[in-house]
Amino acid sequence: MSIDAGIQVGVVYPQIELNGDPEAVRSLADAVEAQGYRHLVAYDHVLGADHANREPELTGPYDEDDPFHDPFVLFAYLAGRSETLEFASGILILPQRQTALVAKQAADLAVLSGDRFRMGVGVGWNPVEYDALGEDFSTRGRRADEQIGLLRRYWSERTVSFAGRFDRVDRAGILPRPLQPVPVWIGGFGDASLRRAVALGDGFIFGGPRIGVQRSWERLKDLLHEAGRPLDGFGAEYLILSNKGPGDVAAKVQQWRASGGTHAGIVTMGLGLDSTEAHIDYLGLVAAALS
Repeated sequence: MSIDAGIQVGVVYPQIELNGDPEAVRSLADAVEAQGYRHLVAYDHVLGADHANREPELTGPYDEDDPFHDPFVLFAYLAGRSETLEFASGILILPQRQTALVAKQAADLAVLSGDRFRMGVGVGWNPVEYDALGEDFSTRGRRADEQIGLLRRYWSERTVSFAGRFDRVDRAGILPRPLQPVPVWIGGFGDASLRRAVALGDGFIFGGPRIGVQRSWERLKDLLHEAGRPLDGFGAEYLILSNKGPGDVAAKVQQWRASGGTHAGIVTMGLGLDSTEAHIDYLGLVAAALS
């Protein structure tokens, strides 16, 4: 089956509903590639935290009972059993990770998959996770800005010398390097993330209700224009969740395409699907509606 929607359509891996099951990973990835989807998106958390009795209160949607596969490990595994499926982190919480290690992991994944990896990054919401990983939650935005530029240098230069606020490198580099720098897309919900994408990103990953997404997309277009960056070549992915059925999902994909979007990711979490097979069957109906 092939999906001809006019934009690239993929699937968000529904990991918090599949209980970390390795067979679910294999089955769903094999199925979405066969159904004609072009890419698989995975969210990122290293740790889940108990929300009870925190000050300040944790406001994010996930806790210690939600399973997350590490995106680099997940995608490396699936790259070895797929042929055309591409992979995107949506998003990797970049400032809580070591820059050099992310550069190495992303480069290896790009090399071994045949350039099938796109790295979406963001700054996250969970200070407990940052503390456990030895990073400062309060400086995460500024650190992400510095990291993105440094990552691009690691991917393109034989050796790097760098002295920044958060990273220092003395004439060192990674090898193998990807044939081309790994695409870096930005994700988030505030104006700061939109401005980060304009300054440093190759694209943006949107989530949430369509009206809010459309408003943010129009704002991002305005910022790109003000910065003198052409819209052509800048990616825009909308992670689409609808409880109105496959037909409505297909309609939202086409609405996103009409607004200038380049990618769409289909979300099946939160729809009451109670098994891997149910997620696969639903995605098959969406693929049929798009074909």
